[in-house]
Amino acid sequence: MSGSNVWSRSRERLRVFPELLSQCAEEAAVYGKCVAASTTGKQELKKDLCAKEFEALKTCFTNAARKRIR
Repeated sequence: MSGSNVWSRSRERLRVFPELLSQCAEEAAVYGKCVAASTTGKQELKKDLCAKEFEALKTCFTNAARKRIR
């Protein structure tokens, strides 16, 4: 496997990210609000505290990426 091929695939994923994010803006906002609310003051973010919101965002990204491929 060529090293340059790995970098070109990574760059392509990064180029597509803003498009996918725009399609999942609502889910991203909900997840961001959960993270922000969970880390008020000096409180640290704990694992799985916003798992439901993260899963919704992850599902949205996956679906948006599949639509883009077709």
